[in-house]
Amino acid sequence: MKRKHRKTLELIFRKPVSGNVKWQEVVAILNAYGATIDENRAGSRVHIELRNKDLLQHRPHPSPSMDKGAVAALRKFLALCDIRP
Repeated sequence: MKRKHRKTLELIFRKPVSGNVKWQEVVAILNAYGATIDENRAGSRVHIELRNKDLLQHRPHPSPSMDKGAVAALRKFLALCDIRP
């Protein structure tokens, strides 16, 4: 895993929840772990499949940063997939 991915993963798991997590960095981490990302959903919805688990997430807009609720949901999903910093 690249150093930048590791820093982003640490930011996702930091408490309190950070509001500075960039969507493109999250996509890069998920791709590094072999996730399937389907962005062809209605509106800004994105389906993520990783290790036989699913997450439906909203792509942030107009800001590139995810909101705190989305980061918390992503943290829970990654923990469920046994991915931690």
